[in-house]
Amino acid sequence: MKIPPSELPLQPNGSIYHIGIHPENLADKIILVGDPGRVETISAKFDSVEFTHSHRELTTHTGWYQNKKISVISTGMGTDNIDIVMTELDALANVDLPKMERKPEHKTLTMVRIGTCGAIQKDIPVGSFIAAKKGFGFDGLLQFYKHNSHEYEDLVAYFVEFTGWGERLPYPYCFPADSTLLETIAFDMVHGITASAPGFFGPQGRYVRAPLAFPHLNEKIEAFMYQNQRITNLEMECSAIYGLGNLLEHKTLTVCLAIANRMTHQFLKDYNQQMNILITNVLNRI
Repeated sequence: MKIPPSELPLQPNGSIYHIGIHPENLADKIILVGDPGRVETISAKFDSVEFTHSHRELTTHTGWYQNKKISVISTGMGTDNIDIVMTELDALANVDLPKMERKPEHKTLTMVRIGTCGAIQKDIPVGSFIAAKKGFGFDGLLQFYKHNSHEYEDLVAYFVEFTGWGERLPYPYCFPADSTLLETIAFDMVHGITASAPGFFGPQGRYVRAPLAFPHLNEKIEAFMYQNQRITNLEMECSAIYGLGNLLEHKTLTVCLAIANRMTHQFLKDYNQQMNILITNVLNRI
């Protein structure tokens, strides 16, 4: 069955609409970052770069690192951007774009997000590397898709009850990381549940001038525990990467550098050295 052009737009040159690249420009191993500037920071470590492209905030560099072909792609901020990037990356791998037909054989991509986050537990110091064993979505994106995450229904239901989750807020969802990536890339990192919020300020409990509807939500998130599982950190992309990765049958992992601790109010102003270590670890282990 053909995919209508309105459902998967292409550029006049046949490239995918938002990312702006062709299938041959994409490696099977992909590093996702939010900041377009971080793409060049990572690709500067490559042995060679064979392709670069930028469209809007979506920058792509593809090259070789220690005999591994890797693409680094910036997503911008937020799960709404992840919806675009994950869908288009899957289409590049699994849709015959000239014919606008789904390919009969599925290709699995490996996608690792390198990002920054705020720790939500007092015992996680700034500068720590945190790997998301699960992605917990406050954003509501996956509720627009038909998904099967029944394995975590009890965890989500308990969280809603424990926190007094507001009925006007999007109902949370939860998806796991790829277990193999977790073991091979993040074996020496802090493991926990990473919560993704649909914003940086109010949705993450930051009060500047606009009053908060749930001013004590972060304290409840910190205290939440379910079968020895706790929420370790807050960021803005992981839940959608895990949710869509599971739906589209790709391997996904999120690893973040904690540049803030929301409970102790610490902030790591200069985190370039720690980020460089995290990037190198991922490149060596992916």
